[in-house]
Amino acid sequence: MSLSGRRALVTGAASGIGLAVATRLAGLGAHVVVCDIDAEGAARAAAGIGGEALSIDLSETGVLAERAFDADILVNNAGVQHVAPVERFEPERFAAMTRLMLVAPFVLSRAVLPGMYARGWGRIVHISSIHGLRASAYKSAYVSAKHGLLGLSKVLALEGAAHGVTSNCVCPGYVRTPLVENQLADQAAVHGLSTGEVLSEVLLARSAVKRLIEPGEVAGAVAYLCSPEAASVSGTELVLDGGWSAS
Repeated sequence: MSLSGRRALVTGAASGIGLAVATRLAGLGAHVVVCDIDAEGAARAAAGIGGEALSIDLSETGVLAERAFDADILVNNAGVQHVAPVERFEPERFAAMTRLMLVAPFVLSRAVLPGMYARGWGRIVHISSIHGLRASAYKSAYVSAKHGLLGLSKVLALEGAAHGVTSNCVCPGYVRTPLVENQLADQAAVHGLSTGEVLSEVLLARSAVKRLIEPGEVAGAVAYLCSPEAASVSGTELVLDGGWSAS
């Protein structure tokens, strides 16, 4: 598969899943725009793959809606996590997380669709989560946003089908990323466990495959959804959860 001549916009691409996806798409020949709030990280990642950096706060969706974007491939990956019971979850934090992980993907999809429609080809991939299919306690904003992302993806798939545009979600379980590693301490405090116990007894408790998923595995799923073999795959979820949802 070659993505030569294609322009890809990957959000949250300075590290973790986003960086793995950006690297994989660049390796297939795409010109990748590394989008991240971390300007230095975005510049470093872009330099490493021969792409370009774009530093922007995607949670500022009003400002985002005023900007122009063009891409053949859009990967909505940027996300954050916060762990707290609903009664102690600050409403503004809930709103900010929803803006970043649901409203921003809508705004970016809306911006790139006219160009995709004009060219008769486009791939929109949303990095959702097993939490787009299953809930966990103390993650109200994250679970709500990821569930909403699946709904948005299905609408985009229906509207884009006649124009050669597909839209799908990738739903991984826990991936070895800074986001997961940073929440171990929060989870430990909430559950009264050590960080090691959180990994085995909380994060991987419902997974049949007892290991964290590697970012490259998610990048491989994204690459597949951009491939010719996936031309008829649209409006669905590719689940990489180690058997979590099988139980």
